[in-house]
Amino acid sequence: MSSPISNRRHRVGVIPGDGIGQEVIPVGMAVAEAAGRTFGFTMDWTSFDWSCERFAKTGRMMPEDGIEQVKAFDALYLGAVGFPGVPDHISLWGLLIPLRRELKQYVNVRPVRLLKGIASPLVGRGQKDIDFIVVRENNEGEYSEIGGRIFRGTDDEMAMQESIFTKRGVDRVLDYAFRLAQTRPRKHVTSATKSNGIVHTMPFWDERFEAAKARYPDVGAAQFHIDILTAHFVLHPDWFDVVVGSNLFGDILSDLGPAIAGSIGIAPSANLNPERQYPSMFEPVHGSAPDIAGKGIANPIAAIWSVAMMLEHLGETAAALAIEQAMEDVLVDPDSRTADLGGPADTRRCADAVLAALNRLST
Repeated sequence: MSSPISNRRHRVGVIPGDGIGQEVIPVGMAVAEAAGRTFGFTMDWTSFDWSCERFAKTGRMMPEDGIEQVKAFDALYLGAVGFPGVPDHISLWGLLIPLRRELKQYVNVRPVRLLKGIASPLVGRGQKDIDFIVVRENNEGEYSEIGGRIFRGTDDEMAMQESIFTKRGVDRVLDYAFRLAQTRPRKHVTSATKSNGIVHTMPFWDERFEAAKARYPDVGAAQFHIDILTAHFVLHPDWFDVVVGSNLFGDILSDLGPAIAGSIGIAPSANLNPERQYPSMFEPVHGSAPDIAGKGIANPIAAIWSVAMMLEHLGETAAALAIEQAMEDVLVDPDSRTADLGGPADTRRCADAVLAALNRLST
């Protein structure tokens, strides 16, 4: 395949972050650049050292004007947040959550697909059985700053945290999920709820889901309480197409999903501002994995798949499809798989295999 004459430039802010983020993000960048050489676009990267290491030196995960610094980018590419020595709530609320909220990235999209060559831990399940997308509300819900603690250190100590569900916030994520389902062959949305036990916010969520169903009569719909829904993910993954949930429920389901698809090390995600008023952010789901950081054995597939999602968002659909194809071609070969997938490969070996496969597809 010859390179197109036109050349497009995409400005991307890169935050490798912590742990294995610093090892897998360069792989994703290299894959994007290789795709760009074939499909006629250029990646213009700007890196930021925002991380727990920076917090240890400065007392902040990112500078006070960090959000302003990244608003002008076409997209953001994030590695991971969190490392021992910095409490998780400090690292998360000092970097990831402010980016998601202040850039209005109110939809989190996490595809779950059993890739070619990967065996599911669910016996007898194949590719046709595991192919769905978890859509998570990303800005409000259970991840609220409203609350506090009193009488610390006494027998009367108390902690309280409020969940916040707004009509605008719930409706916009439900609308996104239904519109996404309209683009898929099965055209079906499942809602995660818990209205039998959570007496105010979840009945409100259910009411908004019913209203959304009426707006999209061409899309099938179902809802399950979160406890039985997690069981159905394991017992009946073939039931699901698009699954939408609140911030907490979506978070839980989008880790369980890739686990049944073989490994959390292959799971990508997108934090989207659908209106494109601000840049969207793309990140692997696996976290910083401090237990293997620095060993060069992290699975780079999630970072590569995340960069494919980013390129699709930027309009480079052909490049995104080529990257996903290369990724799957490599995973068919057991020798190119990393340890979490039962293979002998390290990060570099897996990355080189993807780059070679992408090059073969492009010639």
